Amino acid sequence: MLFIKRFHSSFQRIAQIVSASKPGDKLQVQGWVKNVRRLKNNIFLDINDGSTSNKFQLVVPRNSDTQQLTSGCVVSAVGCVQVAPNGHYELHADEVQPLANGNLSDGYPFSPKQKHAPEYVREHLHLRSRIDFIAAQMRVRHRAQKLIHDYMDEKNFVQINTPMLTTNDCEGGGEVFRVQPDSEQLLKQMARPNVPPEQSYFDQKVFLTVSGQLHLEAMSHGLGNTYTLAPAFRAENCKSPLHLAEFYMFEAELVHIEQLDMLAAFMELMLKDITHRLLNASAADLHFCQKSANASSDLAWLKVPWKMLSYDEALAIVVANKDSFKTEVNADEGFSKEQELFLVAHCGAPVFVMDWPARLKPFYMKTSRNNPERVHALDLLMPSVGELCGGSLRESDAERLRAHPQLPKDLTWYVELRKFGGLPTGGFGMGFERYLQLLTGVKNIRDVIPFPRYPHSCKM
Repeated sequence: MLFIKRFHSSFQRIAQIVSASKPGDKLQVQGWVKNVRRLKNNIFLDINDGSTSNKFQLVVPRNSDTQQLTSGCVVSAVGCVQVAPNGHYELHADEVQPLANGNLSDGYPFSPKQKHAPEYVREHLHLRSRIDFIAAQMRVRHRAQKLIHDYMDEKNFVQINTPMLTTNDCEGGGEVFRVQPDSEQLLKQMARPNVPPEQSYFDQKVFLTVSGQLHLEAMSHGLGNTYTLAPAFRAENCKSPLHLAEFYMFEAELVHIEQLDMLAAFMELMLKDITHRLLNASAADLHFCQKSANASSDLAWLKVPWKMLSYDEALAIVVANKDSFKTEVNADEGFSKEQELFLVAHCGAPVFVMDWPARLKPFYMKTSRNNPERVHALDLLMPSVGELCGGSLRESDAERLRAHPQLPKDLTWYVELRKFGGLPTGGFGMGFERYLQLLTGVKNIRDVIPFPRYPHSCKM
C-alpha cells in the first residue's frame, strides 16, 4: 500500500499542473504523444492525457532511445517543471519511458495534424475519445452531470434510480422497445398457462423505459421531492440531429406544488444556476467545444428573464406569421422546431408555453378546473434546440384520473397513489443531451453522447 500511495502522489494530471505545481517541482506525467519536434540537442514532445484540450510540452535530451519516440505512442516522463518562453509550463524530463506504441501507420483512422469531420469520426466510436473535440465534450458532460447532482442534493431532492425495464409507456405514444430473452429454450422452460410464450419470463409485456416519471411519482408520495438522471429509450424512425434512440433524461418531481408558474420558476432558477456553475468549472472545455462548433460563447439567455405564454397566445403569434414558415401550422400537432425557434426569437428570451390543449398531452397532466379542454402543462423553448423541457402539474384527483379515457388499464397502482394519502405534485423532464447541445453549440446530438444509438446504427 505504501508503494501505491507514493506512486499516486508523484503522478500528475496535465490539467492540474498549472494550479498545483510551481517551477522547480519534480513530477511524473503520462500521456499520448500528439506531436514531435526534433532539434539538434533536444526533442520536444506535445503530450495529452485526456484531462484537458491543452497540450503539455516535454523537453527531452536527444539520444538513441528518445529518437524512437513518435506521435501516437504512450510515454511516462519524470522531470522538473519549468516555464517555457511562451509563459506556459513545460517539463524538462530526466527520464522518459515508452509505455505503448502508437502504430499510426498501421490503420489508425485519424491523422494527428488533420481536423476530421464529425461524420467521419463517428465511424470510429471506439477511438474517438482521442479526438480533442470529443474528449472536451465528454468532460463537459461529466461535469454537467455532477453539478446537477450537487444542485439537487443542496435542494434536498432524493435521487431515485428508476428502472430501465417497465410495463408502462409513460408518454402513451407507443414508441417503445420490447424486451424479452433471446433464448427460446429459456422461454419454453419458463412457460406458464395462459401466458404467451414470448412473455413467459415476466408473465407480461415489458419495455425499455421512455421516462422515469411515473416511478418518481411513486417515490415522491413517500419521500418528498425526487429526481433521476437515467437512460431513456424511444423507438422512433427519426434521424434528426436532435433525436436519439437511447438518451439521458433528467427528471424531477416536486411535491405540494399547485401552480404551474411556480414549477416554471424553479426550472428557470435551476437551469441558470447549474449553467453558471458549469461555466466556472469547465470554462476552457466549453470554449473549446463552442469554438470547434463555430458557435457563439455568449449564452445571452442566462442574462434575461424568461417569458411565459399561454398555448393560445403562442399559437396566435405563430398563425400571424405563418407565411414565414416552411412547416405547416397545425393546431392539432403542436409546434414544429422552426416555429419553436421563432417564438424564442419573437420573445427575445427562452419561453415557457403554458396550459396546453388536453388532446396534445398525456393522461397524467392535471386538467384545468376552469376549462376541461386544457391541462396545466408547459414546454420550455430555448435558442438553437427548441423544446428543452416538458412538464406539468399531475392530476391529483383519483376519480378524475380513473375516468380518463387514455389511462392505461395496468396503472391501478398509479391511481392508488392519489387514493392513499395523495398530495399535489408537479414535475418536468429535460433531455440531457439537448442541454449539452444548447451549451456547446454542437449541431448533431450524436456528438455529445459517448456511444450514440439511432435508426440503423448501434455500434459496439
